[in-house]
Amino acid sequence: MTGPQDSPQPAKPMVRFDRVTKRYGPLTVLDRLDLELAPGEKVAIIGPSGSGKTTVLRALMTLERIDEGVIHVGGEPLTHMRRGDSLVRADQRHLRRMRGRVGMVFQHFNLFPHMSAVRNCMEAPVTVLGLGRDEARERAAGLLRMVGLGDKLDHYPAQLSGGQQQRVAIARALAMRPRVMLFDEVTSALDPELCGEVLAVIRALGDAHDLTMLMVTHQMGFAREFADRVCFFCDGRIAEQGSPQELFGAPKNERTRQFLSAVMAAS
Repeated sequence: MTGPQDSPQPAKPMVRFDRVTKRYGPLTVLDRLDLELAPGEKVAIIGPSGSGKTTVLRALMTLERIDEGVIHVGGEPLTHMRRGDSLVRADQRHLRRMRGRVGMVFQHFNLFPHMSAVRNCMEAPVTVLGLGRDEARERAAGLLRMVGLGDKLDHYPAQLSGGQQQRVAIARALAMRPRVMLFDEVTSALDPELCGEVLAVIRALGDAHDLTMLMVTHQMGFAREFADRVCFFCDGRIAEQGSPQELFGAPKNERTRQFLSAVMAAS
């Protein structure tokens, strides 16, 4: 007979924000934010400009230093480290080790213009992970094939369309073998006809890989189709969250309803 002690334990969150606050002078951008992502979960963040959406991603990439609270990735503090029985601010060595768990694709592609697609994807594994160049090239080529650019390995960014450049940026982030992938408005710099090809790649990644994904987007249709959960941000906090069916179909919060009504009217 199975006792209570034999019951399966719930998986630890892959990402956890524990009362995280970020300020710029008198402006509070994240206000005691609590947010958890389960392993493999795909979460979309929506909300008005200035609500703290991108700051969540930048804090996870340690591009922004938080003022209060702790961020955990894979059950281990990201922004802090253990010293004895206490948590202290992470030093650079700890941050470098933890950053490898998180990959980010930015709104603007940020590719190295003087490097081919395959070299863009090789650079970080070689310089940060110490991968040999042959192994790094093999990994990069495989990822570029996965995003539909197997025939563009030696093309430079100027020879690629915006959608192709963004797919190179996705492959480059994946080359570091992250456990968490962040996407910051990855289609907003693209012409509308190119958005579909990038979103198709992200959708395929979500289907084929056990990655935890966090996406900031204004593409409500994609958030509805892609995400397991949607979080509506307002004033640095989650005003409402739920499944896409719940949040888009029957939002409970008046601010959520106002936002969705305005977005749908403008689309």
